[in-house]
Amino acid sequence: MLFVHGFGCDQHMWRYVAPAFASDHRIVTLDLVGAGGSDPAAWDPDRYVSLEAYAEDILAVVHALDLHDVVLVGHSVSAMSGLIATVAEPERFARLVLIGPSPRYVDEGDYRGGFSDTDIAELLRSLESNYLGWSASMAPVIMANPEQPALGEELTASFCRMDPEVARQFARVTFLSDCRAVLPEVTVPTLVLQCREDVIAPMEVGRYVADAIPGAELVVLDATGHCPHLSAPDDTIAAIRASLDDAVALSV
Repeated sequence: MLFVHGFGCDQHMWRYVAPAFASDHRIVTLDLVGAGGSDPAAWDPDRYVSLEAYAEDILAVVHALDLHDVVLVGHSVSAMSGLIATVAEPERFARLVLIGPSPRYVDEGDYRGGFSDTDIAELLRSLESNYLGWSASMAPVIMANPEQPALGEELTASFCRMDPEVARQFARVTFLSDCRAVLPEVTVPTLVLQCREDVIAPMEVGRYVADAIPGAELVVLDATGHCPHLSAPDDTIAAIRASLDDAVALSV
């Protein structure tokens, strides 16, 4: 199982979920370039201008470790870069788990991504003018779960550790990308995990993703916020485990 974190996070964010699958899977976690403990020298602003670059990095890890039958678990923006990776080389992947995915954050026509053009412009303007201030105000909102304040504090600290230049560019790539056309190209069995309340990827977005990917399964977690692998790890584990067990049962 390959776990790929979202914007402003790192591989440590999987500590409550990944170990639950270690008994029957090889577990691989990584820090995206520009995040966590990755080599700062690997960041190239001319390369990381699209989600395709991050998808290529995911495939590079798969190739370097010679991984096959991979269950790829991607959170938030990495749900989309992971999805792009599986479309490029579906033969390497057995299953795709998308946690809080959004193919497009900006509303367009009948499509509802949860944000207007003005919303995103203001978000990016705030992030670019005062990244640390933006992190301190937005991370607790993204995490939600005020009864677990340590989680909001952890996400804030994680955001603040990211180089502001990298964060600004990654945020633009994240919030301005449009991956809707890729969804119907997915051939890997897919599980979409959606929180019942998520300010970043609302319910209608999760439903859209599940409807657009052929044969995808949508599971709505009784959880709030955008990071259920931290705030509701038991529910997240149970949903992934059930999907994996169903796959095994169908193959027997």
